[in-house]
Formats: sequence, C-alpha cells, structure tokens
Amino acid sequence: MNNAPSFDGRRALDMAARTIEIEARALVALSGRLGDAFAAAVQAMLACRGRVVVMGMGKSGHVGRKIAATLASTGTPAMFVHPAEASHGDLGMVTAGDVVMAISNSGESDELAAIVPAIKRLGVTLVAMTGKPESTLARHADIVLSSAVDQEACPLNLAPTASTTAQMAL
Repeated sequence: MNNAPSFDGRRALDMAARTIEIEARALVALSGRLGDAFAAAVQAMLACRGRVVVMGMGKSGHVGRKIAATLASTGTPAMFVHPAEASHGDLGMVTAGDVVMAISNSGESDELAAIVPAIKRLGVTLVAMTGKPESTLARHADIVLSSAVDQEACPLNLAPTASTTAQMAL
C-alpha cells in the first residue's frame, strides 16, 4: 500500500515562486541598508594583516563556511572556526591582526556569547552580522552589519530561508 502524499506540481511551483519572491525582497531591502558599517567592514578586511576568521552556529555556521571559502578564493586569507570548538581551545587560532566576523541571526547564540570576551581581549576587530542590531553580539561588536529580514519563506516563519540568503549576499 502506498501511503505517500499525492504530489501537486502546480502547488510546488507556486511555493517555489513565493520563496524566491520573499528572498528577492529581502535582498532588495538589504541593498537599501548598506552604509558606513559595510564600508568599515570592507576596510577592516582589506587592512587585515592576519586572516578573516568567520564564525557562526547552525545555519549561520554553514553560511560562514561559504563566506570564508569565498574570501579565500578571492585572495583574502580566511578560515572558519566553529564557536563551540573555539571555547574548547580553537580560539587559539585567532591571533592579533585578524578580523573576526561573527554571524548570528538572533545575535544571542550562547556559543558566540561565551567567546566574545576572549575575542575582545585579543584586540581584534569584531564584525557582527546579525538580524538583530540591538542584540548582545551587536552591542559587543566593533562593526555591525544588519542582515535583518521582514519574513522567512517558511510558512511558519521558522526555517532560516530569507535570512540565510541575506547573510550570504551580505
């Protein structure tokens, strides 16, 4: 007996189009918010004598790995350090002269919050990319990039769809 739900191709196409439209609106809104903070982040990375160290948990971590790989591909020394591993010794990979880009949609990730004081003690520039510019992470950052979105494409507004698209683009 086949218990698989029936497939509605038209509904799948409608949902895909809706998802793309929501993510496109998020990107257009993001482009309208670019300003001095973005220019400061770019300047910090260009002036960086070390590496750009990208961090993030969960889906933001996946985005962070891609950002680090893209930076490395364009000639900017970069690497990804997992925040949970950083609190267990891997923070030693971050050295003076580095720039740390911490990505968190909520800006309240426990794993990032645990290592921010140590990052600040190292004297490196901390760039926060967050959907909540008033968050704990943002308050401790030297530069804050807002990746806020009005809506996720997920019908329950839970799965990070538009927000991860905005993070990737930013």
